[in-house]
Amino acid sequence: MVVVVSHDPAFLVAFAEWSLRGRLLVWASKLLIVTRLALRHLRSLLSTHWTFSMMNAVFLNFEEASNIMCFVYTYLPYSANGAKLVKVAIWTPRRGLLLHRNTLPFSEKFANFYGAQVDVTALPFMPYWGNEDIRTPNGTSVIKYEGSDYQLLLAVAAALNFTFRVLPSSSWAEVISLMEERVSFIVPVYHILMPLRAENFDFTQTFEFSYVSFSMAKPSQEPQWQSLYYPLAEQVWLAILGSVLLVPFTYIAINYVGHKVSGGATLLENVFLDMAGMFLAQSLPHRLPEGSSSRILIAAWLAFALILGFAYRGNLTAALTIPKYPPRPETLPQLIDAVERVTMPPYGDSHYNYYKSSKSPLFNALARLMEVGPNVLVGLQGALQHKRAHLGGRRFLKYQIAEKFTEVDGTSRLYVGRETLYPGVAGWPIPHDAPYKPQLDRWITVPLEAGLYEKWAEDLLTKTKLKSQREQRNRQDEQQKQQEGEDGETKESLTALTIIHTQGAFLLLLFGMNIACVAVFVEFVASRLSLNIHK
Repeated sequence: MVVVVSHDPAFLVAFAEWSLRGRLLVWASKLLIVTRLALRHLRSLLSTHWTFSMMNAVFLNFEEASNIMCFVYTYLPYSANGAKLVKVAIWTPRRGLLLHRNTLPFSEKFANFYGAQVDVTALPFMPYWGNEDIRTPNGTSVIKYEGSDYQLLLAVAAALNFTFRVLPSSSWAEVISLMEERVSFIVPVYHILMPLRAENFDFTQTFEFSYVSFSMAKPSQEPQWQSLYYPLAEQVWLAILGSVLLVPFTYIAINYVGHKVSGGATLLENVFLDMAGMFLAQSLPHRLPEGSSSRILIAAWLAFALILGFAYRGNLTAALTIPKYPPRPETLPQLIDAVERVTMPPYGDSHYNYYKSSKSPLFNALARLMEVGPNVLVGLQGALQHKRAHLGGRRFLKYQIAEKFTEVDGTSRLYVGRETLYPGVAGWPIPHDAPYKPQLDRWITVPLEAGLYEKWAEDLLTKTKLKSQREQRNRQDEQQKQQEGEDGETKESLTALTIIHTQGAFLLLLFGMNIACVAVFVEFVASRLSLNIHK
């Protein structure tokens, strides 16, 4: 309980301003002011100062008509009849305090706003808050709001029975400034609760975990000269090599033991070529062996070659058509080593100051790379064109990528890193010691516990991604129609394999041609030497 006794209006005005700056009062505090003012001065004083009109304050006023009887007044900013000065009690020395109409002197002022209009400030920050100008049939322009925080504000407004008006603002600094000056009551767009911000304003009930992450361009595909090697594991390749070397010798041994053939260098070469040809799905040997053991071996070899051949060809098709990307940065240390610059929108000043003043060497290194100022679209385009990254809330970045960088097939050239740089709770900024905070907290919690907030956010993200895909598909169809009109024929768009996918086959062919050239040269030299020896 704070009691102030003064008959000087100037002192009461000074007290109202000083107590607001010094944060003397919260809603749980009770302010009793004992004074002797004319009713018109009292009404003007209560209606023009936040401390008297919004806080839990009553006036014990000795009026001019009586030096003994006094009246107890309070100011209700919201009632069925609008803002008004209300007489709640009468006090006399003989009868004590008499309540007026069974009302309490210190009563709740913000349980019901009675349909009043509340001023708020916000700027587009999807998927939390967004606005779009819509033309009505009569030619007027209407602003349509959307976003998960907008849906949450609608739920709170319905529970507390108020409407809201979004005050015009040009920057986030102006949004916060209007709220700090109490021109705006709420900033209904989530802000991370940080110590630097808590010095300037309060927060409602924290309802969102904000995961500040980074977005970068996906690494481009590198030349896949190993594409012929990818379909099988190293152990399989070694087992195949051992089989190709072992089976011909086994075949020769079986025939030698059965006295069907005689060994020799020519026989070994022919057997090896026959086995390799069957393995590569060429043809059977020109003369099949007569022995059952040799035929069983060839049948087993054919079954082995069939299974391995189908497995290899199937995996080779997948390896050629499915993109194989190199590793990409997913953590803060990897981000610092991989990029030349990190951008963040203008509201990132507090983040920059936090990283710069942090005791973490990683955050200090991040601050040295940061550039605060570019908006999210410029930052993400810079990430595509240069070795840069853009910082922002994880859900915010995913929404922007889904809206502006989704391809026709639903993929995107951008990705959001796995690691969170600064995980923290977030809420709505409100003025310091706002008396309506308990009511806001209560009705913010209800949709959260029902799971509505997460559903609003996920539904909006899915809707935006589908809309972006549809727009991309329509744009592609229009371009295709224009091309058909120019060429006079329909062209089907097929995904062709590029040199990146098929490079391994060409390198294998080039390697074989070089080996063949070397073999020809060696044979030529050997033949000349043999001729010279015979001569």
